[in-house]
Amino acid sequence: MLFLLLFWVSPIHVPGIEQPILAAHNSIRARVGVPPLDWSKWLAEIAQKRADELISSGEFSHRHGWSFGENLYEIRGEPANPKEVVLDWASEMPDYNYAANSCRNVCGHYTQIVWRDTRRVGCAASRTGVRTVVVCEYDPPGNFVGQRPY
Repeated sequence: MLFLLLFWVSPIHVPGIEQPILAAHNSIRARVGVPPLDWSKWLAEIAQKRADELISSGEFSHRHGWSFGENLYEIRGEPANPKEVVLDWASEMPDYNYAANSCRNVCGHYTQIVWRDTRRVGCAASRTGVRTVVVCEYDPPGNFVGQRPY
């Protein structure tokens, strides 16, 4: 047990992502005519705990049975750029067919960003070594089967 404690590395919280990540979300939402999101400090605190858990465990997976929408992002090397994180999620947009309400590949990150009924978002990032994990929590959640995001 002592051996493990000697090599435990605490995650480093990545500061200053609130404004750029919120602005990037709202820019994407404006393109499809849905209202902007408000920042939730409470959701950001939940996101920080989740980002810390993912960094500490070395895992990268969504929570199951969670009551919020959740987008995850992982990068190794350079720290994550908040705007680029959101643009990466939004890059799924061409795979979403609004008329058919279908997705030909992966669309869930994009559709959560633009989900009309979502009102609040809170995001956070943790880093250790060369790995950064970004977590965004959305309330109310989106991505309900059979429903269009906007």
